[in-house]
Amino acid sequence: MGIHLRAEVDALRRAAGDELARIFGAEERDDDDTATALPVPPPGAAWTQLIARRTGERLDAAVGRPVRRVINATGILVHTNLGRAPLPPEVARELPRLLDAYCDVEYDLASGGRGDRNDRADRLLCALTGAEAALVVNNNAAAVLLALAAHLDGERRQVVVSRGELVEIGGSFRIPDILAQVGAEMVEVGTTNRTRLADYAAVVGPRTALLLKVHPSNYRLSGFTAEVGAAALADLGRRSGVPVVVDEGSGLLRPHPAPQLAGHASLSELVAAGAALACGSGDKLLGGPQAGLLVGRADPVRRCRRHPLYRALRPNRASLAALEAVLRLHLSGRPLPLDRLWPDADEHRQRLEEAASRLPGAEIVPADAYVGGGSAPERPVPGEALSLPGDDALLARLRTGEPPVVGYLRDGRLILDLRSVAADDDEALLAAVHAARDDETPFSAAEGEE
Repeated sequence: MGIHLRAEVDALRRAAGDELARIFGAEERDDDDTATALPVPPPGAAWTQLIARRTGERLDAAVGRPVRRVINATGILVHTNLGRAPLPPEVARELPRLLDAYCDVEYDLASGGRGDRNDRADRLLCALTGAEAALVVNNNAAAVLLALAAHLDGERRQVVVSRGELVEIGGSFRIPDILAQVGAEMVEVGTTNRTRLADYAAVVGPRTALLLKVHPSNYRLSGFTAEVGAAALADLGRRSGVPVVVDEGSGLLRPHPAPQLAGHASLSELVAAGAALACGSGDKLLGGPQAGLLVGRADPVRRCRRHPLYRALRPNRASLAALEAVLRLHLSGRPLPLDRLWPDADEHRQRLEEAASRLPGAEIVPADAYVGGGSAPERPVPGEALSLPGDDALLARLRTGEPPVVGYLRDGRLILDLRSVAADDDEALLAAVHAARDDETPFSAAEGEE
C-alpha cells in the first residue's frame, strides 16, 4: 500500500506540472479570433499549491482525512474512540506556543546545564497525591509494565494477583499477557468473585516479587463478592517484605464527590494506604494528555526510573507540557472538563432550553451520561439531554458534516447530550444539526435573540 501510494503521489506531481503548463500556456481567443498566450510561470508557489491540492485529495481518498475536531454529544465524557478526555481550553490554547519552537523540556535555564524532563511533573504529582516520588511515562499500560519489570529480581519473579482482577481492557491489554511479557510468574489467588487476605498470605514466599492489585475496568462484580482493599494488602506487604503495586487505571488524583466515583480509590488514597506504587492514566479522570503516572515511595520509583525500559517509555514534550499545565489547574482548584458531567442544574437547564428553542421539534428528555474510559462502569449520571426526530441517515449526516457531531439514537429519536459538549461549541453544534436536517428555516447565530 505504502509503495503504491508513493508512486501515485510521484505521478500526481508530474501530472500537476503538466496541468499547470496547460493552464498558463492555453490560448484565450477574443471575439476577433485573436489568440493570446498566457505566460508559463516558473516553478514556484502556484505549482507547489497545485501539487499540494492534488496530492492532498489523493491522500484523503487513499488513507482517510486527517484527524478532525469532533463535537461529542454522546454524554460519554472520557470517550476512548474520540480521544478520551478533552484538554481544558486554556491548556489547549497554550500548547501551540510550545510546539512550534524550542522549549526547556530537558534544559536548566538557570545553570545552563541538562535538566530532568520529568522533574516538574513529578513534583506536581507528589504535591497532589502525597507521594514521596513520582514518574511519568507514555500511558498507563506502560506504567504497569515498567512497575512489574523493575521489581523482578533473580529468583524473585512471582507476582500474586486475585483471579477476580485478571482483567482485559480495550485493545486486548490483558494482565496475564503483560506479566508473561516481563517474564513474571503469575500466582493466582482466590476465586473470580471472592478473594480474601488469607489467600494472598498463603502464597507469599521467598520467590514473591510483588503483590498486584488491579482496578476492574469496564465491568463490575456484584452479589456474593469479596475483595481485599489496598490498605490491608499493603499491611501484608509490609509484614512480609513484599511491595504492593496497585493499577488504579483512571488517574483519579484525589477523592471525587460524585456518587459514581465514591467507590473508586484515588491515587492519593492508595499512597496513604501504603502502596509501594500506584499507576494511573493522564487522559481519563485526570483530564490531561495520554500519559502513565507512577506515584509512591521513593525507592520503588527510583527502581523504575533506572530500568532500561524507562527510556523507551518516557513521554514527549507535548505530553509533558500538557500534563504539567493540567496538574497546575488541579492544584489551583480550577474546574476541569470532567466537571461538565455534574453541571449546575439551573444553568444546564437554561442551556438546554436555549438550544431546544432553536431546533424545530426538539424536546428535553431524561438521559443518562457516563464517565467512560473504563471508569465508573455501569454507574450512570442521571440528567437531561436534547431529543429530536432522527434516524440512522441523520446520524450519518451529522458524523460526516462540518464539524462532525456524534450523538446516538434512542427509540427512534436523536439524542444530543450537552454534558459532553463544551459550552463554546453550542453554536457550532446547532448549525451542524440545522445543516444535517436541511431545516427550512435558515439558521443564524442570532436566531432566538431579541
